[in-house]
Amino acid sequence: MTTLTIVANITAHSGKAELVKSELTKLVKPTLAEAGCIQYDLHQDNDNPELFLFFENWKTRDLWQDHMKTPHIEAYSKAVDGAVKSFEVKEMTRIV
Repeated sequence: MTTLTIVANITAHSGKAELVKSELTKLVKPTLAEAGCIQYDLHQDNDNPELFLFFENWKTRDLWQDHMKTPHIEAYSKAVDGAVKSFEVKEMTRIV
């Protein structure tokens, strides 16, 4: 079975980094408790505090897609509406 790796880049608008960081941090605990979540690490860029990255590993793509429909993801989306400049998700497969 091949796991799914997600690399998600989130960039906050100027002046909104602390709000976005706070809301992203709230996602970690409930996501780690979800079925299929193997790893869910949140990072903040050392040179650009408005840039965040999630490095995630999921048992299957379907379980990750279920995650994207959870109440905590919905609450995050509402809380940061207008505060996120960009959101980019890469679905990846580990090769070694």
